[in-house]
Amino acid sequence: MHSPSHEGLPHAIPLQATHLDPLLDCLFALARSYGINATRESLVAGIPLSNNRLTPSMFSRSARRIGLTSRVVRQPLEKLRDALLPAVLLLNGDEACILRSIDRESGMAQVSFAELTEAETSIPLDELATKYVGLAIFVRPRFSFERRAPELGHIRSRHWFWQTVYGGLPLYRDSMIAALLINLFALVIPLVSMNVYDRVVPNMATETLWVLAIGGMLALIFDFLLKMTRSYLIDLASKRVDVTLSSLIMERVLGIRMEARPASVGAFSSNLRAFETVRDFIASASITALIDLPFVLIFLLAILWISPLLTLPVLVGGLLMIVFALLIQEKMKELTEATLRAAAQRNAQLVENLAGLETIKILAAEGQQQGRWEQGTLFLAQVGARLKLLATSANTFAGFITQLVSIVMLVVGVYQIMDGNTSQGGVIAAVMLSGRAMAPLGQLVGLLTQYHNAKTSLSSLDGFMKMPVERPQDANFFHRTSFQGEIEFRNVSFSYPDNPQLALR
Repeated sequence: MHSPSHEGLPHAIPLQATHLDPLLDCLFALARSYGINATRESLVAGIPLSNNRLTPSMFSRSARRIGLTSRVVRQPLEKLRDALLPAVLLLNGDEACILRSIDRESGMAQVSFAELTEAETSIPLDELATKYVGLAIFVRPRFSFERRAPELGHIRSRHWFWQTVYGGLPLYRDSMIAALLINLFALVIPLVSMNVYDRVVPNMATETLWVLAIGGMLALIFDFLLKMTRSYLIDLASKRVDVTLSSLIMERVLGIRMEARPASVGAFSSNLRAFETVRDFIASASITALIDLPFVLIFLLAILWISPLLTLPVLVGGLLMIVFALLIQEKMKELTEATLRAAAQRNAQLVENLAGLETIKILAAEGQQQGRWEQGTLFLAQVGARLKLLATSANTFAGFITQLVSIVMLVVGVYQIMDGNTSQGGVIAAVMLSGRAMAPLGQLVGLLTQYHNAKTSLSSLDGFMKMPVERPQDANFFHRTSFQGEIEFRNVSFSYPDNPQLALR
C-alpha cells in the first residue's frame, strides 16, 4: 500500500500553509479586512518568534509595520465594548480568534477562528467565555496622509529616540512626585537642628527635644522609603527604554538595504556601541539629578526665610559652577568628536585586520598595521587624557565651590548673629540647606561634562536610523503569487560603490 503523493497535483499545498500560527492568522485576516496588502511572510519578517509563533508582545510590532495600531488589554468578555470590535481574543491552548460582534440580547457572538479566519461562526457567549483567557488585542488602522495630499506645512514627526523615552513619562511623573516629597522631608533635619539650638538648649526643654528627635527619625524613615521607590521607578523606566531601543536598533541593522551598508564594518559597529553612551546618560543617576534640579528653589526659599543675606553665597556659588562648566563646553565638544572618530577608526582597523589576517601575513604587512594601531592608540590616549582633565576640573571646581559656599555662609552668618538678624540655629540650618541646594547643581555640572559625548553618540545613531531599510513603515508592497523568471540582461555594466572602474562589462 502506497501513501498518497502530491507530485501529480497541479497545486500542491505548501508546507508553510499547514503551519498554524493563530495570532499571525488573525492579524493577516484583519489586515485584509482593512484593505491592507500584506503577506504572512512580510508580517513576521525580522520579528523574533517564539516556537515559530507570533506572541502577544510581538503582535504590536508586527501590526505597526503595516499601519495598524494595537493594544493588549486584560478585560472580561462582558466588558468588551462593541465600538472596539473587531478584536483578537486569546483562548486556552495558545489559540486565538477574531471577535467580530456581540449580540447581548441573544447571548451569541460572531467569531472567526484562526483555522478559517475568512468565515464567521456564531457561538454562545458562555461557551466563548470558558475558552477566553482574559486577554484581548484591539486593532485599528492608523490614519496616514496619501501622497496626493499636499503638505501645507512642516509636520514635525516624533524622533525615534525621544518617542521611546516619552513612553516612560508615567513612571517619570511618579518619580517627580516622590522627589517632591523627598525634598520636603529634607527640610526637616535642618529645621529640627535650628529649633534644638534656639529653643531646646537655652531652655533645657528635654521633652521638646525628644518630640523633635522622633519627628526627625520618622522623616528619615519616609525619606529612605521614598528614595528607594524613586530609584526603582527610574530604573524600571530606564530598563524599558534600554530594551526598546536595543530592539529597534538591531531591527534596523538587520533590515538595512544592502546598497546602504557602510563600507567599514568595524567603524559601523563602533558607532552602534555609542548607544551605550546614550543609555548611560539617561540612566538613573542622570534622571535623578534632573528631577532634583527644580527643587533647588525650595531650599533657596527656606534659606531666604531664615536670612535673605545668606541666599547670596548659594546663588553666586551656583552661578560660578554653571559658568565654569559652560566655558569648557566648546573644547569638550571638539575633544569628544575627535575621541569618537579615533575610536571608530581603531575599531575598524581591528575588525579588518582580523578578517584579513591571512592577507596581511602574505604581504608581510604586520609592521605597517602595528604602526597604524600604535599611532591611533597614542592619539586616542592623548585626546582622552585632555578630555578627562576637563571633566575632572569641572567636577573638582564644583566641589571646591560647594565647600567655599559653606565657609562664606558661616562668616556671613556670624555677622548676622552679631547684628541680631538671625540666630545660631538659623545659621546652622542655612548651612545644611545650602549643601542640599548645591548638590543638584554639582550633579548638573557632571551632566554637562557628559553632554557632548551623549549628543555626538546620538547624532551618530540618528544618521544610522535614517538609512534606507528594506521594509519601510507604512509602505504598501505589491504582492505577486508567482514569477515567470524570464529575466534577460543586455548591455549591462557594474562597478562597486566609490570605485569608477567597471567590474563587469
